[in-house]
Amino acid sequence: MIAPDVQTGRDLLARLIESADMVLPFTGAGISTECGIPDFRSPGGLWEKFSPIPFDAFLEQQEMRDESWRRRFAMEEKFALARPGRGHRALASLYRAGKAPGVVTQNIDNLHQASGIDADDVVELHGNTTYAACLDCSQRYTIEWVRARFSEQGGRAPDCRCGGYVKTATISFGQAMPEAALRRAESLTRQCDLFLAIGSSLVVWPAAAMPLLAKQTGARLAILNREPTEFDALADLVIRDDIGLVLEPFIAH
Repeated sequence: MIAPDVQTGRDLLARLIESADMVLPFTGAGISTECGIPDFRSPGGLWEKFSPIPFDAFLEQQEMRDESWRRRFAMEEKFALARPGRGHRALASLYRAGKAPGVVTQNIDNLHQASGIDADDVVELHGNTTYAACLDCSQRYTIEWVRARFSEQGGRAPDCRCGGYVKTATISFGQAMPEAALRRAESLTRQCDLFLAIGSSLVVWPAAAMPLLAKQTGARLAILNREPTEFDALADLVIRDDIGLVLEPFIAH
């Protein structure tokens, strides 16, 4: 059902959580917008300002690697200053209470880790933008290291010491999804009895298959997102309201 108002939605969600043995939160960009991090697809989102750089273009063109890093540095302040919002803190409370084993996320902002969920229990389907890595040898680099080399080289993206390309540790269009993260997400989805999709448009596959898998394996499905999704008709509960407002009462103080 679609909750008619915030309080009804909260009450129904509380009942679902209380009756569940294992809640699996699945989050998208909508949970982080109140933290100052813009999403990609909504009106005014990043993709209205910048066309995404496909992975093959990053590999083939130096200018695309340079542009990729220029964009990342332009977003640095937003990522660096962002703090977990009410939605993040509510999920961290479920985690500490033993209701949730962690979180599966499409986000790259590291805010679930900052909210108190152990990094090992945050399954990142699209990677993490708070550090960089070599595409060849997997050597990690800080964003600060890349920025310093970028500046020294007059705006040219630096290469790894091994000669490979250094990229933010995120997944670009056309880049293979992390198989280990996908397998773990699928395993957790099969184990849960309440799948809680928050702030995701549920259109990016294969991640968007998770709610369907949850329903197929007997879990209840709750969707909290401002805009309708293709899975609303399958959901046991749909709440179309502000994420922080809805989840604020679930924060343990």
